[in-house]
Amino acid sequence: MTTLLLIQGPNMSYLGRRQPEIYGTTTAAELDAMLLAHAKTNGYKLDIMYTHSEAAAIDRLYQAADAGTNGVVMNPASFLFAGYPLRDCLRAIPMPYIEVHMTNIEKRGFHSVLAETAVGMIAGFGIRSYILGMEAMLGHLAVQPAANRKAAPTSAPRKSAARRT
Repeated sequence: MTTLLLIQGPNMSYLGRRQPEIYGTTTAAELDAMLLAHAKTNGYKLDIMYTHSEAAAIDRLYQAADAGTNGVVMNPASFLFAGYPLRDCLRAIPMPYIEVHMTNIEKRGFHSVLAETAVGMIAGFGIRSYILGMEAMLGHLAVQPAANRKAAPTSAPRKSAARRT
């Protein structure tokens, strides 16, 4: 059975109470129930972790890699600003990562230092960003050979034309 790990970064455990005008009124418990129901309906196992600690997130990622977890979906929350150790961990683990955000972080002027390690990013769809992230990961795992799941398929790099002088 496919196993996915969802990591919820700092302050995500306070969903429903934290800036509802930005993040809505769905609580963390309600979101978890929705995602666990999605996992059951779609035949995958979902482990969910909430953490305010980058070190704890890193430890959990390495544990998941050692346990054979197939993919990671994460809302890094404020880890996106300076999560360089977390970025290095995501580069090292042998499983794909999809980043999700409830809001459109680019519209809000934020850039994620973790995004370069992601297969893709889903942002701006509120709590639906999580379902879209899970479905994107399942789709990615279905089409990528196991040996090549870390990165999204890319086209060959373009060669620059040499100038003749």
